[in-house]
Amino acid sequence: MDLIHPIFKWLHIIAGVLWIGLLYFFNWVNGHFAATMDADTKRKVVPELMPRALYFFRWGAAWTWFTGFILLLIVFYHGGLTFDDGGSWGTEAFVMIAVTFLGVFLYDFLYKSGLASNVRLITIVSFVLVAAVVYLMKEWAGFSYRSFNIHLGALFGTNMAFNVWFRIWPAQQQIITAIKNGEAPDGSLVALAGLRSKHNTYMSVPLIWTMINQHTTVLAGGNFGVTASTNWLVLMIIVALGWHIVFQIYKKSGKVQGF
Repeated sequence: MDLIHPIFKWLHIIAGVLWIGLLYFFNWVNGHFAATMDADTKRKVVPELMPRALYFFRWGAAWTWFTGFILLLIVFYHGGLTFDDGGSWGTEAFVMIAVTFLGVFLYDFLYKSGLASNVRLITIVSFVLVAAVVYLMKEWAGFSYRSFNIHLGALFGTNMAFNVWFRIWPAQQQIITAIKNGEAPDGSLVALAGLRSKHNTYMSVPLIWTMINQHTTVLAGGNFGVTASTNWLVLMIIVALGWHIVFQIYKKSGKVQGF
């Protein structure tokens, strides 16, 4: 385990940088650049650029998720860091772990439902559901501060990897083919790929927080002058702050101009 842990941690970091870096490139650079191209230019550029970029994008997502899952097994489940003192494996813990990895299907259902047409409402619903999951991890399943942080990260990471492989990549294959053939892409596919990619940017900042905050001093272990019973609220503040940061970057990215 002493060898497996650092190897998979470095693989996790490298794959994550590759994946999230391309995610930000697609959303904050390439999207605005593509809007400046005419049809002939898109027909030349897109079939050459996007398959290459999407190759590293989707495999970066796959390796980030896989190595993260292995680290979860090693550090928390094998390493005994899942619970607060006195906590133990029981039905509650297994239910919340199932939510961590299967909650993606509820996420996918919600954002294919009519509720998704109201952006403000679906955002509030999403935030409340995330808060409920974090609260139950701590108060019902007995997860430690570090544990419910990383399990929320695993939930977001699973949602994001699902989006890449089962929503964005299949849609992009058809979009790229249409552009290559000089045809207009299906608007619903463009909207789907764009929306799920945008979701991934919003989940990425809280996800990165859950990965690294334990490795700082002031921010580790729930040290915010709050009681242990309310430190889960700190994580929800970070989620909201992360979403706001991404929102502001989207606004800024639309104003950056070429020469």
